[in-house]
Amino acid sequence: MKTAVLTDSTAYIPEDVRSSKHIHMVPLNVIFGNEAYKEEVDIEADEFYEMVRNADQLPKTSQPSVGLVAEKLEELSKDYDAVVAIHLSSGISGTFNGTQAASEMVQGIDVHAFDSEISCYIQGFYVLEAAEMADNGATPEQILARLEEMKQSINAYFMVDDLSHLQRGGRLSGAQAFVGSLLQVKPLLHFVDKKIVPYEKIRTRKKAVKRLVQLFDKEKVAGENYACSVIHANRPEDAKELKAELEAKYDDVEVIISYFGPVIGTHLGEGSLGLGWYKK
Repeated sequence: MKTAVLTDSTAYIPEDVRSSKHIHMVPLNVIFGNEAYKEEVDIEADEFYEMVRNADQLPKTSQPSVGLVAEKLEELSKDYDAVVAIHLSSGISGTFNGTQAASEMVQGIDVHAFDSEISCYIQGFYVLEAAEMADNGATPEQILARLEEMKQSINAYFMVDDLSHLQRGGRLSGAQAFVGSLLQVKPLLHFVDKKIVPYEKIRTRKKAVKRLVQLFDKEKVAGENYACSVIHANRPEDAKELKAELEAKYDDVEVIISYFGPVIGTHLGEGSLGLGWYKK
């Protein structure tokens, strides 16, 4: 059985990596006014953040249409017997459910949808593992079993830098944003039961970044190898510094720099920084 691996754009796996590892992708959309852009196709992260700074209001986001996903599955059915589709958390997007609906519209290919219960390059860890296994001839059942195993150690925390951005998006009251900005509060968020929820409020960006490292320290098991991703929203230098700090501290941790693209960046805002990991 030949198995394809499908994901969505919020895994933020670079196009050259997707191509080399035979990873297929359906894009989510970011919408400025009447203009819709497919992320990772029509718009890149740096361009997006510049557009947000110049916009009167925040963009909106939308999942891939069921029809678009069905078209992709039809395309894959010509060369594959099955597909493992790995999507961002169903608690923040209907993309996972959309793929399940699309699978009912397509014949000739077995579709196995997997809810990563997370997003960004942490979701990408699942995708890359699945792609390697598929290339080595693993069955969908074997791939899904490994993904469930990975889920036991995967975790991530995100620092939100710009409270006014959250307030503009309707996720924080104006009074909270005002007080928070005066106090330089940097909320830490994480995923619980598939949704993004607050974890801690921390004073100053420097302390929040330090806390991200502490949270990884707390979960890391001595002697085990880990993969980490430092994720930034248009703050590449901050990401490089955090990567260097982790690499200096550990010789058994692989650290990759990734980014919050347009869809997730719409909700978290420019300047956000995240750290996620799993036990290899």
